[in-house]
Amino acid sequence: MRDCVFCRIINKEEYAEIVYENDYVISFYTITPTTDVHVLVVPKKHIVNILDITDNDHIYITEMHKAFIHISKLLNIDDSGFRIVTNTGKHGQQEVMHLHYHLIGGRQLKWEM
Repeated sequence: MRDCVFCRIINKEEYAEIVYENDYVISFYTITPTTDVHVLVVPKKHIVNILDITDNDHIYITEMHKAFIHISKLLNIDDSGFRIVTNTGKHGQQEVMHLHYHLIGGRQLKWEM
């Protein structure tokens, strides 16, 4: 999708500092970090949010979860722990309408609502 910033990053039409990439997933540092480690993990297929996932998308979801493991080890937060968050829709504060997960860690996290 031309108007999707994540699709442009996937297609290398827009720059992002890539942390991890394979055939199904791309991960890069967010431009608005909230913690010491804050990367986005994005499927290479345009899926709007978790409500848009179909039975045919299982490979993307599996690869995203495998990416969490790889990235947490790469960024040395696998032992200390981390949080994975996704936002869905307006009230969930989803800003980019392309499914993505925030992998955050690197310090003690609090639950702030």
